[in-house]
Amino acid sequence: MIAAAVHWSRRNLFAKPFDTALSLVVIPLCAWVLFASATWVLQEAQWSIIPESIRVLLVGIYPADQVWRAWGALLVFGLLFGATLGCVFFLHRWLAVGYCLIVATFAVAAGYRDTTAALLIVAAAALALGGWFATSQWAAIRRFLVPVWGVGLIAVFALLSPPGIGLWGGLMLSILITVVTAFLSLPIGILLAFGRRSKLASVRMFCTAYIETMRSVPLILVVYCVWIVLPVLAPQYSVPDVLRGMAGFTIFFSAYVAEYVRSGLQAVPKGQVEAARSLGMSGFDVNRYIVLPQALRVIVPPLVGNVLDVFNAAPLVFIIGLTDFLRAGQMVLANPQYSDRTYEIYIFLFVTYFLIGSLITFAARKLELHLAKGSR
Repeated sequence: MIAAAVHWSRRNLFAKPFDTALSLVVIPLCAWVLFASATWVLQEAQWSIIPESIRVLLVGIYPADQVWRAWGALLVFGLLFGATLGCVFFLHRWLAVGYCLIVATFAVAAGYRDTTAALLIVAAAALALGGWFATSQWAAIRRFLVPVWGVGLIAVFALLSPPGIGLWGGLMLSILITVVTAFLSLPIGILLAFGRRSKLASVRMFCTAYIETMRSVPLILVVYCVWIVLPVLAPQYSVPDVLRGMAGFTIFFSAYVAEYVRSGLQAVPKGQVEAARSLGMSGFDVNRYIVLPQALRVIVPPLVGNVLDVFNAAPLVFIIGLTDFLRAGQMVLANPQYSDRTYEIYIFLFVTYFLIGSLITFAARKLELHLAKGSR
């Protein structure tokens, strides 16, 4: 073991004089940074601000007496995400044990301040585990996953709406924007991609103009324009700012999804299309059963990257007055009582964004392997 470590260090860190000099400078510097950071995190940082402000960070200005609705939405999302994981990861025993240990850690941490929160976390985790087990054991259930997601999103909107859609905020709003945009932009992007390849000149020109226009302007401009234009086009309807923001995100990211899908369509061999047509299949059936499934396998990595882009771009909704996760952290710091806790708040935001992004990326890699694209 020691000999292998010495051999690795000699080959990678001290192979040449320049490598040796660089290692002698960088290694002590990294060690000092890690030691100073650990000292601050463990001894100097005042992490009590996180449990004291957790409601604002998670749900923003959502009424305190209606937070149970947010917990209900968490239960629904737990079931949906668990069922989705079952399509990617088979629920092995060791994976279930590790999952339960992580959930138990979060539940114990929450239980010190709020026993009800700990019980709800366990309930959401149990629903996720049940959905995970069901879809990983019975493949027939997976075909209903998309309609179940649609029904689940409708249930979440119905559950959270009574206090007012304009009161949504915090991490809850960022996740809702990401999920709704990802759910709606995929079918719209597929239609735009096929429209750009259409033989009808009018359809092809419209889809091409839409895609190129959206890809040529910044997201913040699209969100702001939708926020301004919708009340002008439909003054008789009062469209909440949250829905206008989601519409802007969907309109913008659908163009990028369309380009990803188009690249996947071009990767499908023409011989397969010609063979399908020679068997008498209609153009719709060829695209549905032959072309689109293969195209979607190819574009899994960019599609997941698009979901990450949506989640990371969610703070842009501040321009239309919404309180996303990052804005909620700034609201906490605006309180004079917590104005000196800047590092603690931003580190918590950073870790949360990092964990969610890492989970999505890890799931995407497993999905790519599951679709047999990463091992061919």
